[in-house]
Amino acid sequence: MTDSSSKSSRISPATETTLNRESWKIFQIMAEFVEGFERLSPITPSVSIFGSARLAADHPYYKIAEDTARLLSDAGFSVVSGGGPGIMEAGNKGAQAGKSPSIGLNIQLPKEQIPNPYQDIELNFRHFFSRKVMFVKYASAYVVCPGGFGTLDEMAEMLTLLQTGKTRRIPVILLGTDFWKGLLDWFENTLVTEGMIRAKDMKLFKLVDQPTEVIDAIFEHYESRDIEPSAEEQEILLQL
Repeated sequence: MTDSSSKSSRISPATETTLNRESWKIFQIMAEFVEGFERLSPITPSVSIFGSARLAADHPYYKIAEDTARLLSDAGFSVVSGGGPGIMEAGNKGAQAGKSPSIGLNIQLPKEQIPNPYQDIELNFRHFFSRKVMFVKYASAYVVCPGGFGTLDEMAEMLTLLQTGKTRRIPVILLGTDFWKGLLDWFENTLVTEGMIRAKDMKLFKLVDQPTEVIDAIFEHYESRDIEPSAEEQEILLQL
């Protein structure tokens, strides 16, 4: 009789090939993290801007994002976006027109993302998860402009990290009352009511409409604290 444990431990040639490829994939992932850490750690303070890739340059949201990024750049903040079109392009364009660096964290997609031409520093990622770490790790603030699934993913990731104490407390600013109101009403009337989040979690973010309000919210947050992470916050970010 064949031992069932020996049967279950057998690996087919195809599976072994897959495992070998996945093992080597670790080095590619490591390389993304190492390059991101090395190139982004000196660029402080910085603000990450998110929003739809599908908006044309004549869309009102594009203009607001561009103006916001320009104000942030002139105020001394490097601006980090996803490096692609739409709101990402607006963020990089506004930043490059200002005094501080414009940074794009580009992602390789099956339908290839075309990098926008307004990036002073351009990084490229194959993996969303390593890219998202870079958005969070060195950011002094998050600005979330109108967007789709990707924007919601990035916003929810940040709110989860803040809620669970896995990152330091930074301003998360939602830009555009008309766009976000329906979602925030659902947060309040369903998530809070059903006990899925706490009422105080609604204070993890701030809703504004104007680029100047974004700047004001960031400076208000840091009015009584250092914009650079404390030793305790550095330890938290190390475990991100």
